[in-house]
Amino acid sequence: MKGNILIVDDDTAHLSMLQTVLKSLGHTIDSAVDGEDAISGVKQTPYDLVLMDVRMANIGGMEALEKIKTFNPAIPIIIMTAYSSVDKAVEAMKLGAYDYLTKPLNFDDLKITIDRAMSHLQLTRENADLKKKLSSDTGFSRIIGSSSAMKHVMETAKIAAPTDATILISGESGTGKELFAKAIHDHSTRNKNQLISLNCAALNETLLESELFGHEKGAFTGADKKRDGLFLHADKGTIFLDEIGEIPLSMQVKLLRAIQEREIQRVGSDRPIRIDVRIIVATNKHLEQEMKDGRFREDLFYRLNVINIRIPSLKERTDDIPMLAQHFLTRYSQKNRKPFKGFTPVAMDAMIKHPWPGNVRELENTVERAVILSMGQYISEKDLPGTVMENYRPNHDPANSLPELGGRSLDDIETMALTETLKQTGGNKTEAAKLLHITRTTLNNKIKKYHLDLDHILSPRPD
Repeated sequence: MKGNILIVDDDTAHLSMLQTVLKSLGHTIDSAVDGEDAISGVKQTPYDLVLMDVRMANIGGMEALEKIKTFNPAIPIIIMTAYSSVDKAVEAMKLGAYDYLTKPLNFDDLKITIDRAMSHLQLTRENADLKKKLSSDTGFSRIIGSSSAMKHVMETAKIAAPTDATILISGESGTGKELFAKAIHDHSTRNKNQLISLNCAALNETLLESELFGHEKGAFTGADKKRDGLFLHADKGTIFLDEIGEIPLSMQVKLLRAIQEREIQRVGSDRPIRIDVRIIVATNKHLEQEMKDGRFREDLFYRLNVINIRIPSLKERTDDIPMLAQHFLTRYSQKNRKPFKGFTPVAMDAMIKHPWPGNVRELENTVERAVILSMGQYISEKDLPGTVMENYRPNHDPANSLPELGGRSLDDIETMALTETLKQTGGNKTEAAKLLHITRTTLNNKIKKYHLDLDHILSPRPD
């Protein structure tokens, strides 16, 4: 993400150098030489980020930081100074600084810090847009996801919603099938009437029949009065039958008749009752296999499978995980009155790489748990359950990509370690030195020793 950045520094030579470096990275740059100018500039221009020196002639960086944050608390401000001090760093962070860098600046570190700040800003803006979309809390606005897999499903659902077509929603448990059913009803011509939902797996055959079709007084033990079933309650509206694959074969026959004839009979009655109901069903089973195994009627399947909407699992839509996680973080932060600023990069990376067998429901439970247990302002990897972290491997772990080492010389092994680590950090020597547990000076010496060419290492290989 490229941004509109304000640089504030009364050292004109340093200011000019920063302008050149950041412009070369694609950012749009404005400059100021005093904290007072910075405050005025931020009030007039919606900057994405401020890079500001501490010591300046009139108003210093700390005072300017505090004043800017009073009227624009969302803007990331990176403080820089030639006077490294733990106390100053703590003070800057307490006043709301995004980060704190020491002069002379390491431009690799500066680029990484700005990239992180811009990514955090983008996530914050996406979250604000998400809140706006969710404010109505109806229809498809409740469904979170912008991945290509979800866009395709949403398009199909939106096209089908205004019709009266029967819809079969399939997908793993926890993917949000009921949410889609509600959205389809909200966007249908029946939305002024009720959506009635039933989990078919929760009832035995006798109770399921009575629940769906109703019963006459005395139809069975305990039936002390006549009762209308859910089909009648849903008349002129929609009925949603979840876990449709769990209903017994004998009940499937009666459901098929209700769908085909558009009429039902109460248990204990032989009088048909006309119904006008739109039917949406859902299952986490593979009904085609259930048919082959004789557990699901073929004629019922084809009656239900007019439009099939398959909800992708969370591991098929990993691009949606940051947005979903931030949504749940906002929800449970408010519910528990614990303000959080977001997730640490490692925590988010671990969540993106986790396979989520429980899908969105598991992700929601994980974030809720982290909100309750965490004591910081950011959810870190320490707040995530062991199931999420046990198999986590960061992208930049050089051990994951090193070839077999047996039989090679120590110089060869060291060369490979240096080369692979520099590739994985994009040539960032500071990050590479950290991963290799050596100083930047030692890294530079080894690069010279083995005559490593960064341009050659980082250049893409021909196909």
